[in-house]
Amino acid sequence: MKIEDEIQQPKFRNVHHKVAVNLLYTAAWLDDRNKNFFKEYGITNQQFNILRILRGQLPNKISGAEIKNRMLDKNSDVSRLLDRLILKKLVTKSQCPNDKRAADVLITEAGLDLLKKIDGKMDETDLAVFHLTKTEATQLSDLLDKCRG
Repeated sequence: MKIEDEIQQPKFRNVHHKVAVNLLYTAAWLDDRNKNFFKEYGITNQQFNILRILRGQLPNKISGAEIKNRMLDKNSDVSRLLDRLILKKLVTKSQCPNDKRAADVLITEAGLDLLKKIDGKMDETDLAVFHLTKTEATQLSDLLDKCRG
């Protein structure tokens, strides 16, 4: 559906304004879909983002500060998110030997198992949500990179 119909607003200042509104609307739409998707697994979008970061870091540990730097949502409260993931036994946290004020974080086997379950279902969901060919998806991603230029 066209953005004009979605927000019931046919007029924009210019085409660049329309793109900005469309990006914001689409990001919120995708965020909402992801929230519903991750509910089934008992985690949030931000918790998934942390698990994904930790899996990519394996076998190395990573600090909470570095996780925050890599997060998609820069306003996330990483300490609180990590505490919840620890309670779910999806990550472990230990004191950093080089800096007593910092903590090293590592994903657990349970965390990796959860990501494996999610991965298979996400591939299906991505195809169902994004009605784009591989070429179109690549082009869109490249254009978004260019926007942040």
